[in-house]
Amino acid sequence: MTARKRLARLAAATALPSILFGCGEPAVSYSKEVQPILQTHCVECHTGTGAGITKTGLDMGSHEGLMKGTKFGPVIKPGDSLSSTLVLLIEGKADPSINMPHGGREPMPQTQIAVIRTWVDQGAKNN
Repeated sequence: MTARKRLARLAAATALPSILFGCGEPAVSYSKEVQPILQTHCVECHTGTGAGITKTGLDMGSHEGLMKGTKFGPVIKPGDSLSSTLVLLIEGKADPSINMPHGGREPMPQTQIAVIRTWVDQGAKNN
């Protein structure tokens, strides 16, 4: 085996854990990064007597409420943004009638969606 092939295999072997476990990304903070995004785009309807909480039961005013989910089930699967309903809704991958934010509001910017996606993939911690 040539030195070039050995180097390529070594690079692939050391990159794989970082890809699989997100070792290269700094931890996303719920309180400093995620919660302010939710405050801007979601909390108006998903706290108190807002339409979102009335229809679904999803209280986004706290980490505990968010993790509890809706009366239909959880909206976040920690460690798996691809299966998390919240991510699907904010990415616009659900039926247009239920995409979020709802009611003619501006879609969430892709940079903010990426923060939430990364936070979910990192375990959706209350940090």
